[in-house]
Amino acid sequence: MPHSKPAHMHVKMRLNRQTDTLTIGAVAWLMLGMLSLIAACSASTEDERTVRVGFYAFFEPISAAADPDTDAAAFSTHVGYEADLLTAMESMEGLGLRFHRTPVAEWPGIWLLPSRDGFDMVSGGITSLDSRRLDADGSTVVTFTEPHIEFRQSLLVRADDADRLPNHDALLSTDVVGALPATTGEARLLQLLGIADAQGRLAAGTQVHTPTGVVTVPSDGALSISAAQASPELEHRTRLVPADPTRPTVVYLGEESGETALLAALRDGRIDAVARGTIGNTQAAVDSDGRFAVTALDEHVEHGGFAVSVDDTGLLDKLNSAVTWLTDAGRIGIREWLADGEIFNERARSWQPSR
Repeated sequence: MPHSKPAHMHVKMRLNRQTDTLTIGAVAWLMLGMLSLIAACSASTEDERTVRVGFYAFFEPISAAADPDTDAAAFSTHVGYEADLLTAMESMEGLGLRFHRTPVAEWPGIWLLPSRDGFDMVSGGITSLDSRRLDADGSTVVTFTEPHIEFRQSLLVRADDADRLPNHDALLSTDVVGALPATTGEARLLQLLGIADAQGRLAAGTQVHTPTGVVTVPSDGALSISAAQASPELEHRTRLVPADPTRPTVVYLGEESGETALLAALRDGRIDAVARGTIGNTQAAVDSDGRFAVTALDEHVEHGGFAVSVDDTGLLDKLNSAVTWLTDAGRIGIREWLADGEIFNERARSWQPSR
């Protein structure tokens, strides 16, 4: 006679089988959910790009290192107007950009870095010029984003000289003006002093001092200095003496330490003025406790943007969308940021990915 199990045993076995079925189902659903989450995270990671940014380390308050000492740990920390723009971009949902930032101490040609290995874009208060898109061979290798800032040139002088030097015409042959080479500050100064024309072609008789000797410009336009480049024999210029004996001498400082060297020379009396953008000069005047003043405000307006490789259209499109949104199509700029340091973060929070 077959052995039969009690009724309660059958019930227990059915419950165990049902429990096993439920457990297996729960595990299956859990695994499916985890796979979906992993897939979503993977897709998100794939969509996100880490952009290698070179930032100029000596242009307060636009783009600077937190500590100007190149040996300090904080030298690698990006601060300023453009730094805050990039930080705000990182928080814009769906934009998918993260920025790995590296300080760059030397200014000349910094805008060309994205055309070489190591950098995807450059930040540094760079004026967007067609001439700066070209390499030494004349090929277009970089481009600029939509502008996010306006510049005007000026002179920074000691406060005691402010009344004496209200404009560039007031500069005398006994004055010495400091400039950073390969900047719009230098290029515009040479134009306003009549030393160079709008294309940077130097007047005949101009003497340019270099480490290898003095180069005298043989004829009008034979040699040139622009905001993008200079004639090869003038690249390492240290001093420029105009052909016109009534015009001031120009000296070049700060190629490796930026405006810091220029400000020190002005403070010590080695130069009488610094030719550069009004934003930087104003910041220096504010920080000087009344020792410096800004004069000779130029009417000419320049526009600045980030530099990227001409081939990196995907990055350019994303940066343009972000810049347009964060600046409200140019309505928000340096003045608004100085008044409210959180303004770009606030704009980023209202960004809609579908835009």
